[in-house]
Amino acid sequence: MRASRDASPNASPDGGGHGYSGVPRWLYLPAAVGALFVMLPLVAMLAKVNWGQFIPLVTSAASLDALGLSLRTSAASTVVCLVFGVPLAMVLARRPFRGQRLLRAFVLLPLVLPPVVGGIALLYTFGRQGLLGKTLELAGIQIAFSTTAVVLAQAFVALPFLVVSLEGALRTAGNRYETVAATLGAGPTTVLRRVTLPLVMPGLASGAVLSFARSLGEFGATLTFAGSLQGVTRTLPLEIYLQREADADAAVALSLLLVAVAVAVVGLSYRKPGRQVAA
Repeated sequence: MRASRDASPNASPDGGGHGYSGVPRWLYLPAAVGALFVMLPLVAMLAKVNWGQFIPLVTSAASLDALGLSLRTSAASTVVCLVFGVPLAMVLARRPFRGQRLLRAFVLLPLVLPPVVGGIALLYTFGRQGLLGKTLELAGIQIAFSTTAVVLAQAFVALPFLVVSLEGALRTAGNRYETVAATLGAGPTTVLRRVTLPLVMPGLASGAVLSFARSLGEFGATLTFAGSLQGVTRTLPLEIYLQREADADAAVALSLLLVAVAVAVVGLSYRKPGRQVAA
């Protein structure tokens, strides 16, 4: 039969055990091409690394400053995403209202906007002559071209990743357990803390990790809104961009370092599903 040629009856969705895999054999070719499309540029970069100077290049003062700043600001922007993204995802997933689709479209807009456009928008909001910047300036607060600007730029582009992941998890989980808890007398805040958040914790953790990874690689909005001052706003992607013209070996070494950190971070959001114990 055709089905027996497309998939082994002993294959399972996770590649082991028993069950139908649902993957026709002809899909393996385009899947392999897609994998090569992603992997070949990384292999080409690896081939260009000056391994003899790799450690000195990635441990220079400028490189360590940029890496440390990237990690600190990415962690801070992830906290910002959690503080505002969790309530936003809850409202979008649980409370239908007029204009909901429009709000979702605006929240997801940074996913498709060029980052430099986001940087310009932030500059005209928080800059000295911006919508809120003038008031903040009178209060002695300057955000543009500061470390705070880096955090805001990263949070602006990373927030949609958290909202999408968590909203999807909330819709998949449904609200039957929350309804039961409410009928037993639990208040909305108690239901959120004791039922909802534990139920969607994998989706929330995945969204937070992806937000951190996106913040780590942010470039365009950061350069436009925060500038490039060593130790203050020059994150690792900006350092790579500057080294590209001055020292190609350093740019490649730092690129590999950023890829390694990003792979480690993103890998945390994917876990192999556990095997089910046979009855």
